[in-house]
This record gives sequence, C-alpha cells and structure tokens, in this order.
Amino acid sequence: MSIKIHTVVDALCNPLSLHLTPGQACDLDGADQLLPNIVADTVPADKGYDADERVIERLESLGKTAVIPPKRNRTSPRDYDRDLYKARHLIENFFAKLKQYRGIATRYDKRATSFLGAIYLVASVIWLN
Repeated sequence: MSIKIHTVVDALCNPLSLHLTPGQACDLDGADQLLPNIVADTVPADKGYDADERVIERLESLGKTAVIPPKRNRTSPRDYDRDLYKARHLIENFFAKLKQYRGIATRYDKRATSFLGAIYLVASVIWLN
C-alpha cells in the first residue's frame, strides 16, 4: 500500500495545496486536482508532469509558464528554462521537512484520510515555523 503526495508550495517551502493519489496512479492525476489552485506565474515541475494536453496547455491557457523538462521518450522535445527549473528544489525541501516526522515518513496510518490529516497537521507546523 503506497500513496503519492502531490503538493504546491510557495517560495518559502510552505505548502499551498495538497492532494493524495494511490501509489500506482499516474502523476497527472494529482496535477488535474492541483492546477486550478496554482497562483504563481511560473510553475516548475518534474518530468512526470510532462503532458501537453493535461498540464502544459492548461497552464498556458491560464497565462502561466510551465518549466518542465521533456521526457526522454518525447517525439518532439520542448525547450525549458534550466535556470528557472533549479527553483524546483523548494518542493523537495518541503518533502524533506515533511519526512522529518516519523509518522509521515513511515506512514503508520492505514486510511488515506487519517494520513492526509497527519500531513495537514505537519504542514501547519511547517507554516508556523
């Protein structure tokens, strides 16, 4: 039993929105839920979110710049700003802070709702620091 945590963070590594999907689900399922909540003008994300119709075109229609490196098997490679992509470490910093809590890192909760509640609790502690 595994779960993926999808999140949107601000420039201070504070979480703005969270969403859980099953571990075997595609990353794009989490993106479908989080894209309407994004307020930033540039959106750095990893290769798992490299999908024209579901992510990149939706962000462009909202007037946002997608900074997503193309997948290796992409037939028509896209260009992306490598310097802006370096800001993606902020997302990884949030997950590093989140995993400092043992209950989150080892996922003791059996139900997704109680696990999400624990994540919200830890996220509020991160916001207060």
